[in-house]
Amino acid sequence: MSVITSNFQAIAWHNNTLSLLDQRVLPHQHQVLTYSTAADVADAIRSMVVRGAPAIGIAAAYGYALDALAGRDLADAYRVLAESRPTAVNLFWALDRMTQAGTDAHQLVACAKAIHAEDIEANLRMGQFGASLLADNSQIYTHCNTGALATGGHGTALGIIRSGYQDGKVTHVYAGETRPWLQGARLTSWELMQDNIPVSLVCDGAAAQLFRQGNIHWLIVGADRIAANGDVANKIGTYSLAVLAKYHGIKVMVAAPSTTFDLTIRDGQQIPIEQRDGQEVTQLNGQAIAPEGCHAINPAFDVTPASLIDAIVTEHGIISPVNETTIAHNLLNTSA
Repeated sequence: MSVITSNFQAIAWHNNTLSLLDQRVLPHQHQVLTYSTAADVADAIRSMVVRGAPAIGIAAAYGYALDALAGRDLADAYRVLAESRPTAVNLFWALDRMTQAGTDAHQLVACAKAIHAEDIEANLRMGQFGASLLADNSQIYTHCNTGALATGGHGTALGIIRSGYQDGKVTHVYAGETRPWLQGARLTSWELMQDNIPVSLVCDGAAAQLFRQGNIHWLIVGADRIAANGDVANKIGTYSLAVLAKYHGIKVMVAAPSTTFDLTIRDGQQIPIEQRDGQEVTQLNGQAIAPEGCHAINPAFDVTPASLIDAIVTEHGIISPVNETTIAHNLLNTSA
């Protein structure tokens, strides 16, 4: 099994306090913020201090434990954390698991730590399963950030890329910039450079030209929620990349832990899509880049149909072809 190579921690628990690496100011500042209430953790999730579906779930679990330690109302803790972001199902899975652990503060801290540790282990397993699909000398395109910053450690899609590079299969990675928060430019390129993995940053609008040149072998992305039929909600821009990949004969791989599946939702049409403030589009680092008063739409996610996806990789193995039957079999295969 691969080992974690990242030399930083995005989420840390010390002395009953939660520490989060502020991802809004990376890569130019390395700022760690500390939290002691569920409400403050919810604000951190909402404001993108911490982001990425698995990391959001882990942070929420710790936030819930913080209020338990302080003797605060746990129903209020659940509510404020659940309202922080609506699309990432890992958030609700983690909170539900915490409520099932009871009300004892020490048990809840232990549960949050277990959620964190299990995510790292799942990422490592995903990394090996996904890397097994890669041929030698593979060049990969990835979108948003799905690495150690977005998870408990190692990463989902970026974890597969890390594992593939360690296995000598990945020769180059192309990271889409990912407007409007630029997670690819600020975070993915930084993570890969930290690990000395060759990476080139790509303007989102240049992906089609890059795909047309025929050098890309896989598009590998993460997910924030996956419906029962395999439709995938992920960072805005994923759907258009999957369409481009289909046209150019490039395979599409989605990496997600089993906690990202929402089997109560039949298909992607039922997945709630977070709509964020339009100023994230009309401004950049607080500076206006559009005319004053210009209206902007800002969906945080889009939905990629299962028909465009060649494989979904979980900690239990590889789902291919992607459909309701293969998904159900994978999620039951907990001993894989």
